[in-house]
Amino acid sequence: MPRPFELDLLFKATTTLPGVGPKTAPLIEKLVGGGKVLDILFHKPVDFIDRRFSPKIKEAPNGKIATLEVRIEKHNFAARRGLPTRVKATDGTGAIDIIFFNANKDWITKQLPIGDVRLISGKVEYYQGQAQMVHPDMVEKPENRAVIETVEPIYPLTAGITNKTIRKAIHGALEITPKLPHWLDETHQKKNKWPEWHKAIEILHTPTNAADLSPNHPARERLAYDELLANQLSLALVRLHQKKQNGRAWKNDGHLRQKILDTLPFDLTAAQQRAIKDIDDDMHAPLRMLRLIQGDVGSGKTIVAALAMMNVIECGAQAAIMAPTEILARQHEESFSAWLNTAGVKYVTLTGRNKGKERQNILDEIASGEAQVVIGTHSLFQETIEFKDLGLAVIDEQHRFGVHQRLSLSQKSKGTDVLVMTATPIPRTLTLTAYGDMEVSRIDEKPPGRKLIDTRLLPKEKVETMIDAIARQIEKGARAYWVCPLVEDSEVLDLQAAEARYDVLRERFGALVGLVHGRMKADEKDLVMNAFARGEIKILVATTVIEVGVNVPEANIMVIEQAERFGLSQLHQLRGRVGRGAAKSFCFLVYASGLGKTAKERLRIMRETEDGFIIAEKDLELRGGGEILGTRQSGMPTFRLADITAHSDLLIAARDDTKLILQRDEHLEGKRGKALKTLLYLFEQDQAITRLRAG
Repeated sequence: MPRPFELDLLFKATTTLPGVGPKTAPLIEKLVGGGKVLDILFHKPVDFIDRRFSPKIKEAPNGKIATLEVRIEKHNFAARRGLPTRVKATDGTGAIDIIFFNANKDWITKQLPIGDVRLISGKVEYYQGQAQMVHPDMVEKPENRAVIETVEPIYPLTAGITNKTIRKAIHGALEITPKLPHWLDETHQKKNKWPEWHKAIEILHTPTNAADLSPNHPARERLAYDELLANQLSLALVRLHQKKQNGRAWKNDGHLRQKILDTLPFDLTAAQQRAIKDIDDDMHAPLRMLRLIQGDVGSGKTIVAALAMMNVIECGAQAAIMAPTEILARQHEESFSAWLNTAGVKYVTLTGRNKGKERQNILDEIASGEAQVVIGTHSLFQETIEFKDLGLAVIDEQHRFGVHQRLSLSQKSKGTDVLVMTATPIPRTLTLTAYGDMEVSRIDEKPPGRKLIDTRLLPKEKVETMIDAIARQIEKGARAYWVCPLVEDSEVLDLQAAEARYDVLRERFGALVGLVHGRMKADEKDLVMNAFARGEIKILVATTVIEVGVNVPEANIMVIEQAERFGLSQLHQLRGRVGRGAAKSFCFLVYASGLGKTAKERLRIMRETEDGFIIAEKDLELRGGGEILGTRQSGMPTFRLADITAHSDLLIAARDDTKLILQRDEHLEGKRGKALKTLLYLFEQDQAITRLRAG
């Protein structure tokens, strides 16, 4: 169905609104995140000015906005440029100076004629005991009191855009806002005392008190719920469509899997067994699998992926595992090789390092099906790599990968099952929005024998003492990561910080110190990383390039400088690089003095727990959703009306509502279904409607 015509006015350009000309339009577009009337309507006020407060001069408090009725007594015009013009006024209880800088004499004479009564509205301040108002926001005749005595919403602004401009445009947008069909469940709406959609938009832009600005105000809750419902419904429709597309049931007897299990030196944890059962249930059904496995660093996701691969390999199809970097792809090769060799499965590894004839041979093996398992980087999708029959694609470190990339990936082959692994524990609410197109399994326990990491907070003044302690540990065979601070999103400054630390440590430890950073070429990084893995280098100084997935069991010391600059999830990821071997592991969080409240709280949590899921929930509380996943690279939706932290219960309600909607009316054909299509168009989730049409 095309976009419903009642939405047409909302999709017109902002230039159709009063006060938005060709000059201001690009600025407004940048501010509100789009060039449509709708984008302006979704721009929420953050404060308000109440001009209804109208005291006598004598009672006007310092620093508060007030509307005063005064008689103009005298004009003291500025003697020269740069000096103020003072207009003396009174109301019988006291006197006030109205002050203007660089004001036009004629304008003042006309606006504030001597002997006349005027209403002035602005901030009252006291200077040497004398009340004054600098540049009143509004000046009106007494008969226009209703024009002045309003509550004025205050919006987030950008250079070149005033609050007045935005208010004028929003006022114009409200005038053309249509009444839309009811897409909410009526009982749910009544229970929450939520207004109708157009009424909620109106209330959003006319706050009269602090409660109106709260995310828990019924109008704001209603609008947030609409946005979250559109998000959950569109993801569920995508998932439904994906699962139905050429799904295959993998019928196998598990003999290859058993070969691997027989040689494992450990038993699988209950959480690993649950994840495998989830995967098997998906793969034995004739629908496509789209499953996310969330598990902390070291929780044993890799073996789960290897066992899942055997389902398709026993049926004669291929499996692939893709990692975000070349180092990680090579590492997967290392961990998978023993298992695959045990099962007699042929595998190839393909990364940017393979060139020319060697590369062509690998591509031929993939195309002929001779390569049963393909290990590579995410570029396995982007290139024109032909698989004979790709049955299962495993993607590692998912949060670099949005819904759209997942869709393009699963089109690589007929009915490819998709298994995604992430070592970034993600709060439940974020999982629903970032991965709502997938089913989720959590591996929430560590294999037995993993030792706790001794986490210590250290003021930066004590770094020298710590270096002495590290030197003693290195003599006993230890290896250490030394992570340098993040500097204002600048790779250049990050690098300077890392190089400075490298030079200091190099003076003490000589050739035992290595350096890796983001600006090095992949093969240069590999050289240093491999030297560290072999033990030729004992201290690896790094920017955060080591955050994801590097595995050196002998490394048992992690130093993070200026730890207060990192987010909780990042600190947790970095700490997870140690504690993988037999030796006791330490993590030193070095901090600068004068920590803020949030930074202190972050470091305290790190010292108290190693549970990635607890840490992720705390991180969401302290930082908000986009930050945790790194919104720009995550495919994480950005919400304009909903606040994931404040509205997490609404998100869960929207997910439950979605399940019921699709059980009753999968194609959205009924009365509520048709209204829900309008909702999807309103929040520009048209791709879900396209999938509905495609079946």
